[in-house]
Amino acid sequence: MLGRLIHARERHYSQRDRNRVVRPFEWGTEFIREHVNGDDPRAIFEQHAEEGLSHSEDFYFPPDIKDFQLADNVLTWTSAVLTPSPVNNTARARFFPAPESKAKNRRAVLVLPQWNAQPESHIELCHVLNRLGISALRLTMPYHEERRPAELERAEHLVSSNIGRTIQSVRQAVLDARAAARWLIEHQSYDRVGIIGTSIGSCTAFLTFAHEERISVGVFNHVSGYFADVVWRGISTQHVRNGFRDEVTLEELRRYWLPISPLPFIPRLLKQKPRPMRFIAARYDLTFPVDLSRDVIRETQRHGIPVDVAWLPCGHYTSGEKPWVYLDGWKIATFFRKHL
Repeated sequence: MLGRLIHARERHYSQRDRNRVVRPFEWGTEFIREHVNGDDPRAIFEQHAEEGLSHSEDFYFPPDIKDFQLADNVLTWTSAVLTPSPVNNTARARFFPAPESKAKNRRAVLVLPQWNAQPESHIELCHVLNRLGISALRLTMPYHEERRPAELERAEHLVSSNIGRTIQSVRQAVLDARAAARWLIEHQSYDRVGIIGTSIGSCTAFLTFAHEERISVGVFNHVSGYFADVVWRGISTQHVRNGFRDEVTLEELRRYWLPISPLPFIPRLLKQKPRPMRFIAARYDLTFPVDLSRDVIRETQRHGIPVDVAWLPCGHYTSGEKPWVYLDGWKIATFFRKHL
């Protein structure tokens, strides 16, 4: 009974936005390679995926940032990825410093919101962390808020039926997150830094966590192993799925988007020092289908990687509703309080 009720609410929430646009399919090879010269796009993406997986340190390597500026607790810098949208090329984050405490270690958490997050999304979480003596830095995701081009009503370029642009956008999000983490560590001298991501923020947070060993704790709120499967099957991305039409299969898209999927990078954690992780999943999720959450949890455990798993008795959208939003926030905050 509870599952049916929550599924009904999830479908209602997924259909309330009337400005979702089915955009035409595009390969977008120009977003991952400068010179294409008429090459087969399938071959280009196959090669790109192979290179991205085998050389992910290079793919997700952030350059030194020279222009960090903090004004009125808003941090800005030039993103490591330059996109065709100039307004998107200035990375932004809101800083919520906690009052200085007598604790030996200074702690901070990097917060990555969900797709199409509003300016106030996750701000209350930042305040909760502050009350625990933990500073917070809330990243503005690519194409969101001040980074959204004027011609867009939603952050469509972050996840779209343009294969190459989606890869570029997620890579940009990871590089921005790594830059933000380094600002906390190197410029603000925080001893321990954690990361929390929700929905697509969870995906990019995991990719960041897997490539930035100086992040001490990770909490991933809604989890899945394959980026393509969420887009193909989730109720929140059906307009994106419709844009692909029959131009590619799910199996092809899964391979092309492997470099922006968490699952291939799970084994990287075996080569790193153990760090506390919590996966949070929702039992009635239709946006990140539950079997996909179970798969990535099972794969992590199969490798013998310690992970704390917490299940919410709700869905994707309803995790932002009372009372579940309080339960979700409690599972996030208490994990950082204990391990950070």
